[in-house]
Amino acid sequence: MDKNITTFPVQLYIYDLSKGMARQLSPIMLGKQLDGIWHTSIVVYGEEFFFGGVGISSCPPGGTMLGPPDTVVELGNTEVNEEIFMDYLSSLGETTYRGERYKLFEHNCNTFTNEVAQFLTGQKIPSYITDLPSEVLSTPFGQVLRPILDSIHIAPPGGSVINSHNNHS
Repeated sequence: MDKNITTFPVQLYIYDLSKGMARQLSPIMLGKQLDGIWHTSIVVYGEEFFFGGVGISSCPPGGTMLGPPDTVVELGNTEVNEEIFMDYLSSLGETTYRGERYKLFEHNCNTFTNEVAQFLTGQKIPSYITDLPSEVLSTPFGQVLRPILDSIHIAPPGGSVINSHNNHS
């Protein structure tokens, strides 16, 4: 094994968009306990990367309007350098993770961080985050709310959109 390979730490930032309200109200509204409504992002190379209704964005860690994360999970280290990662993000931003592809339940910030985490470290993000949409939709109230919730696009203000078209103009 080559000792000269540089590695970069990879973190998952977890935010509860409900600020604790999900924990209090979910038993009443859904008949089951939800610990939060999760927004996640990947922090690597000194930047925070996330996906929302405008596409893939980045900011300094904790730099969105959400402020500091509720939880930070260490996902391990990556040998992928920043240049390769930015090329990877650009291609994702042109295909799978264009802003209009965002869907609150099926294709959201957590889908993005799960895919990026596996690309960088081989690790998935915690399943309690990726299982949340199906937990909500498995309840009668979740089914009633689905048409409303499907129309919501979450894009925390404070990031700059990563778009390969902007890089070449």
